[in-house]
Amino acid sequence: MTWKLTGRYILSVVLVVILVVFINMFTMFALLLAQSAFNLPIFKGNEATPEQFTRQFQENINIANNHVTITEKGKKALVEENAWIQILDENGKVIYGYRVPTGIKEKYTPSEIIQNYKYQEINGDTTVFVGNKKEESYNYSYFIGIENPSVNRLFISFDNQDIFQAVKVGAIVLIIDIFIALLIGYLFSKRLTKPIQILINGIKRLANKDYTVHYEPKGVYKDVFHNVNLLSNQLTANEKERKKLEMMREEWIGNISHDIKTPLASIQGYAELIKDPDYNFSLSEIREYAEIIEQKSLYIKEVMDDLNLTTRLKNKALSLNKETVNIVSLLRNMVIDILNDPHYSNRHIEFHVNQENIPVAIDEILFRRAINNLIYNAIVHNDENVIIDVMIEKCERTHITIKDNGKGIKNEELDKIFDRYYRGTSTGEAHKGSGLGMAIAKDIIQEHNGELTINSELGFGTTVEIKF
Repeated sequence: MTWKLTGRYILSVVLVVILVVFINMFTMFALLLAQSAFNLPIFKGNEATPEQFTRQFQENINIANNHVTITEKGKKALVEENAWIQILDENGKVIYGYRVPTGIKEKYTPSEIIQNYKYQEINGDTTVFVGNKKEESYNYSYFIGIENPSVNRLFISFDNQDIFQAVKVGAIVLIIDIFIALLIGYLFSKRLTKPIQILINGIKRLANKDYTVHYEPKGVYKDVFHNVNLLSNQLTANEKERKKLEMMREEWIGNISHDIKTPLASIQGYAELIKDPDYNFSLSEIREYAEIIEQKSLYIKEVMDDLNLTTRLKNKALSLNKETVNIVSLLRNMVIDILNDPHYSNRHIEFHVNQENIPVAIDEILFRRAINNLIYNAIVHNDENVIIDVMIEKCERTHITIKDNGKGIKNEELDKIFDRYYRGTSTGEAHKGSGLGMAIAKDIIQEHNGELTINSELGFGTTVEIKF
């Protein structure tokens, strides 16, 4: 993987360098071979260069029966460019002239024609350009002199050996450039691709559930390393939470299995006893055994109901049937119902309220379940002398407080009290429960868009607050 990344980067660098070198070489040869690229200004009123103007001027030359003239358009162009023209026959004799300055020759030898072609300068202000026009079997030459000190022409001559030498030098430069590009690209790509490979390996470790990944954030990929560290920390925390829940779930399954087996054993034992023909039971005994069987069955049913309810709450699969009720009357009736239970008739529960009518939209069945869980939790975790205060008041929000002066809860248990499957160590044998009551209560309150918090101090009691 590292070599793939490094190789791709080096290849991109080399391609860019080669492209730049070829562009430079093309530009160099273009400048060398294209004479128009050597600072020749654009003619005024004409987009052509002086050479182009001279070559194209043959269109304005008319030759008929060895009689030479130029068109009116050509004359106008010469005037606009401040230029003159001489037309020569094959012997170098001037057979036509227009706007020719005084002192210009009327006949030229072949060497003088070549001299004019090479140097093309009459004086410091006039530059001569040479053109050619072929008419039938005759070749006519013509000179166009342009009086403009800013116009010049450079005559270039070269040797094929020089071009070959230039190509050789260019090839050597190209090879050196490629070698340097390879070297620099390799060193630079190693610096860039090494941290990428480290990141890829780290992500692979995270994917394989190895959450010990941690890097020092530095270099170009500082932010990436930082985010990988955050991801590793988050996955570590999630894994710890998963293991904790898994351990609690396994412990809870073991406890629930034991708790269900116990009443099932009682149910099975009393049922076998009743149906045994060797025993004759009185009606009162049969009713006593039936009551025990009923109680054990109800306990198993409560455990199953808790399992079903907590699963639906966790998966957001429970729809609330909200109705507006007077929550003061509802709580008062719940406290009365608990005190009317023979098991808790001797408990001391006080009800406090600052107004008699506080309407709240709730699912009454689920809300009763949540409040009952919280009150019963205060009862079963404390002795018979505990005082439980149930308070409700309406300020900016509706507050419900369930407070006791009992034994309190240890800090390590307080952190887990709303976890599913958790059962406190102080729960009595007679009230083992499913370990889901507090978690169900919190989920129900949250489904009603409420907040549930708990505070406790060992030896001084516990306070549960609900805010709507």
